[in-house]
Amino acid sequence: MRLSPVKRLVLETMWVLDNPAKAVYIAQEVGLGFPSVMMHIIGLSRMGFVATPEKSYYTITENGKKALGFPEINGEMAQQILEYLPAEKSFHFYADVGKPLDMFAASLQDFCDKILKVDTSSIEFHIDRGDFEAWFAGLGDMELARKTLLVKERKTSGDELRRKFCEIVKRRYGELLKIRRDATVSG
Repeated sequence: MRLSPVKRLVLETMWVLDNPAKAVYIAQEVGLGFPSVMMHIIGLSRMGFVATPEKSYYTITENGKKALGFPEINGEMAQQILEYLPAEKSFHFYADVGKPLDMFAASLQDFCDKILKVDTSSIEFHIDRGDFEAWFAGLGDMELARKTLLVKERKTSGDELRRKFCEIVKRRYGELLKIRRDATVSG
């Protein structure tokens, strides 16, 4: 089933938030009026893409995530995404074109640590160029690449950008660890 552009935007916003949220907050994040967003949330709920875990709070369902078109990650794929990489495949941080910072991340866990230490201007530089998205896609994590693009589209900067981006990467890292652990336990 195809989603209208606005329904897709609402669903993607809920996906990025990754926590139950009030419709007013979702509307603020989407940048549309509350009545319009509420109408779309109701429609998405009827489609089975949104749930109400508690009164007045909404969250994306597994069916909603599938509707966004991401491949399902199994234990083997999670392991591959979480592996340590050789230096040539690691993410190398730059201040600008031709200005390396002599800092690199050799894994997603390492990336989580380094993103807290690197200057925000470097984060802005890489976000604007799409470098993070490309690296995450190269790791095989299309979901994290897409979430990074959505952060970029919101045009945040400075410490707010670092906070949102770091939160998304850490949450995804935790999800991948759980997928890998669950696969190991059941396998």
